[in-house]
Amino acid sequence: MMGMGFLPRSVVLLGVVSLLNDTASEMITPLLPLFLTATLGAGPAVVGLVEGLAETTSSLLKLVSGRLADRGWSHKRLVVGGYTVSNAARPLMALALGWTSVMVLRFLDRVGKGLRTAPRDALISAAVDAGSRGRAFGFHRAMDHAGAMLGPLLAFGLLQSGVGMRDVFLYSAVPGVLLILVLVICLPSRPPAAGLPVPRFRWRALDLRARALILSAGGLALAAAPEAFLVLWASDAGIRVAWVPLIWAAAHATRALVATPAGMLSDGLGRIPVVALGWLGRISLLLAFAFLPVGGLMVWVLFLAYAAATAFSEGAERALIGDFAPRAQAGTVFGLYHLICGLFALPGALLFGSLWQWFNMETAFSVAAVLTALSAGAFLVLAKQ
Repeated sequence: MMGMGFLPRSVVLLGVVSLLNDTASEMITPLLPLFLTATLGAGPAVVGLVEGLAETTSSLLKLVSGRLADRGWSHKRLVVGGYTVSNAARPLMALALGWTSVMVLRFLDRVGKGLRTAPRDALISAAVDAGSRGRAFGFHRAMDHAGAMLGPLLAFGLLQSGVGMRDVFLYSAVPGVLLILVLVICLPSRPPAAGLPVPRFRWRALDLRARALILSAGGLALAAAPEAFLVLWASDAGIRVAWVPLIWAAAHATRALVATPAGMLSDGLGRIPVVALGWLGRISLLLAFAFLPVGGLMVWVLFLAYAAATAFSEGAERALIGDFAPRAQAGTVFGLYHLICGLFALPGALLFGSLWQWFNMETAFSVAAVLTALSAGAFLVLAKQ
């Protein structure tokens, strides 16, 4: 058992890479819905289309890359290739003249994420034992969110100094280049298992708790309020554009603080209780977005509380998959988890955006809360059968 000792080098290195990648990504992401609507003239439904299509693309490729890793493809090459594609595409959004160009570049960004995620998760899972898996994934998510905090802070500083939104996008190339260098030079290669037969994946042979999580996580993706719409909610509640990167950074700072302790809690208390608590928090806050009158400090409180609720279950979800995925098929099972989430991300984002545009914000958040409750209930019922 690793206990409270050091995490393996590969886990720490992949955490640093995620920090740099999210620094680059989150210099752009919180500004993107405003760039689409205010600069390029798109409506909320288009924001939902761009975000949903991007996430669905990413998730479809996660299953493919996970299966390729299980079949002996180099984990390092898949990870490096994925990060390279993303960090080449993102800064080019600065040159976009219409929302279709942004959609194509966002698509390429998520292609890169699809290539790298399942092999990376399989590497993390294999590097630790079950007693430390929640902490390992919690640490990785914490580093990811730390980068997602630094990126908006950099964007905020640049905007406050008079740099235009398009130039902020271009500056995101700097941490992107750094992370590629770190990966190429420092990440050890895992030799491909050439010539070894890969067992046929059988859904019914997978542990019931993992199956319950995968199916219910898909329902949660359908129910999720995309972060782009939380930015629009905050803007409607009075947050000025220049402050959007700052509240985004504070949200990810909250996630970074929550992720590792919550992952460690799942190592001791169990995965299912921690996942259930996180999902219950989401339901409560979605209802608060819909019905509580907000302004001033309350905008920040609700925004940060929702960030904490989403981070609470992240490490436990991935650790549960790692606990019950057969070692020879870990990439495939992680890929399937992300695939199911992604298949529902596009209709979920379109549903949320359409409800907001055609009815109102309150309806969109209320429907999201109901769907989240149904998904959480299904998870608890299925996991205990």
